[in-house]
Amino acid sequence: MDRADRLKRLRFRSWHRGTKEADMMIGGFFDRYGAGWSDEEIDWYERFLEEQDVDIMAWAIGTQPVPERFQGEMMRKIKELNYIEHLK
Repeated sequence: MDRADRLKRLRFRSWHRGTKEADMMIGGFFDRYGAGWSDEEIDWYERFLEEQDVDIMAWAIGTQPVPERFQGEMMRKIKELNYIEHLK
């Protein structure tokens, strides 16, 4: 699968998680950063999306420790939560 198709697939998976909160957090993160990711970061994100939303959200807000396999710069950016568009 080429890069454009991978990113298109990841965008869909990011915005169709099952809850509005997860969609906003994970989809918002993808929209903010996804276009600039390296192949290694795309690989990381594909593995990350296999995790349960409740775990991803708990890692992002700091109520659960982040597994070692997901620690690093990508997780640091997720934890900033400054990419979520607030509804008015």
